[in-house]
Amino acid sequence: MGRYLRVLQLFWRVAIAAELEYRVNFVIALLTSLGGLAGSLFGLFLFYRTDYSFQGWSWDEALLVLGIFTILQGISAIFLVPNLNKIVSHVQAGTLDFVLLKPISSQFWLSTHTVSPWGLPDFIFGVMLVFYGGSHLGLSPMAYLAMLPPLVLGIVSLYSLWFILGATSIWFVKIYNVTEVLRSLLEAGRFPIEGYPAAYRIFFTFIIPVAFLTTVPAQTMIGRSDPYWLIGSFLLAVVLFQISRWFWQFALRFYTSASS
Repeated sequence: MGRYLRVLQLFWRVAIAAELEYRVNFVIALLTSLGGLAGSLFGLFLFYRTDYSFQGWSWDEALLVLGIFTILQGISAIFLVPNLNKIVSHVQAGTLDFVLLKPISSQFWLSTHTVSPWGLPDFIFGVMLVFYGGSHLGLSPMAYLAMLPPLVLGIVSLYSLWFILGATSIWFVKIYNVTEVLRSLLEAGRFPIEGYPAAYRIFFTFIIPVAFLTTVPAQTMIGRSDPYWLIGSFLLAVVLFQISRWFWQFALRFYTSASS
């Protein structure tokens, strides 16, 4: 474990140093995040301006869901999207050979090698939105702590889905729009899952488990989460993570190295 932590520290130090050479990107990322957040708030406002509510979700409670969505969007931009792009390029260029020869887990290497600080504005804005909504609801510090376990489980589930998606580049090398698939997956979690028709709720809960990413952590914060949802979040994260590990090993059987 100590060896992996040292490798992780080296990865991120080099990646951040390389990204900071283009500091104007942070200003662009900040403006982009502000524009995206303003659009999301405006879309939510259109529902609530006529006293409409998502089946029992008040305005401030819906802000919690939007805040958690924005946090996940930031985490995706910091960790997931940069590494996902690298998997595709490694397979296309044949440099995945060098990754597989390294004395550490290839999944760990591919999942953590690159980090981008340009997702920090989304992450910070999301945290601010959660605290803003929570303060208006009068939530205690324990409510914020209660949110963390389902949020972490949601991140694990999101990562697992992302890595499974990235592993398909073994068969379909030119999947340049794969990051758009990841973003589209998150988009459905922008609003409480109860706001969708019944068929969509089933789809976003049991087919593409978006409900576990944003709605369940928000429900846990406000004390409306059923224990079965938390158990489901845990089982989903464990199962998806194991599937991602299995699927990567399965995909490698079909990988044709550059030297073949």
